Amino acid sequence: MSTRHTRVAVIGAGAVGLVVAEAAHNAGHDVVLCARTRPERLVIERSDSIRELDVPVLVDPSEARTADWVLLATKAQDVAGAAAWFDGLIGPETTVVVLQNGVDHAERVGPLLPAGVTLLPALVYVAAELLERGHVLHRKGARLTVQGCPDTSGPASFASFDAKPATITKPATNTEQATNTEQATAVRAPSEVPGERFAALLAGSGLIVDQVADFRTAAWRKLLTNAGANPVTALTMRRMAVIQQEDAVRSLTRALLHEAVAVGVAAGAALTDDDVARTFEMYDAFAPEDGTSMLYDRAGGRATEHELITGAVVRLGDQHGVDVPLNRAILALMRGLNHK
Repeated sequence: MSTRHTRVAVIGAGAVGLVVAEAAHNAGHDVVLCARTRPERLVIERSDSIRELDVPVLVDPSEARTADWVLLATKAQDVAGAAAWFDGLIGPETTVVVLQNGVDHAERVGPLLPAGVTLLPALVYVAAELLERGHVLHRKGARLTVQGCPDTSGPASFASFDAKPATITKPATNTEQATNTEQATAVRAPSEVPGERFAALLAGSGLIVDQVADFRTAAWRKLLTNAGANPVTALTMRRMAVIQQEDAVRSLTRALLHEAVAVGVAAGAALTDDDVARTFEMYDAFAPEDGTSMLYDRAGGRATEHELITGAVVRLGDQHGVDVPLNRAILALMRGLNHK
């Protein structure tokens, strides 16, 4: 007897949305992409391949039907606009995964969801650039991090972009999908832990789903990767080489991260100065021509996520009495860039 494919709706046709939609399709699920406009083609390009993704694209929320999973992959500042899709896509059994930057996923999205719906924050370690509408260059990284059960091994391992993007040309069959799900959820019933169910959803997809016990610390470690490189590259309009090769910029970036660590500790994250060093190891592992999401957004004339990254450091610094003068100055400059 045939197993019904899981229905997955991805909201957002940007770089992350396309990569995640491809992964869900690879895993054998029924995928629909929800976007503001319909691209002519959906193309995922990697160093060794170019693939066209064949999934339906909806641009009218009234056409949406209930999905088992809703993967929210818009920019963090676009959540209010994305909420127009929620009524049609979300039912009582739907799980909503928030694939966005920041440390306040639940606080940002939760109030917009129907009562009782399961919300799962996720951290995205995917370096991808939207070359044009519907065409993404997936440079490196194939890892998502979610909250696991309390006994998940490792409190919050330092995730990275080291996972190599995988291209899977043949989506999983019903039988392969069921086998992947059984293997990924053998330890605990899938209904008990959303993170385990999400790992099962994407088993065999080309994306790795890590589960951590201390998601707060993991979220702050991800914020560190963004709090330094993103505003610095956006303000200088240069790629990672500016941090790797310019001593003064490198020193400024390090100081921004030390301020962010102090705020994260005050907010309850288990951060140390070692996290700054490990973040720089990650920066140095990028190719000099790699960029950041804020740089790509500024180059494309789009609004940047500075309020959810640098703004979070400043806001929470004020809340916890931690002085962050450098991040405050960077935030002022980013607001100036985005002023209309």
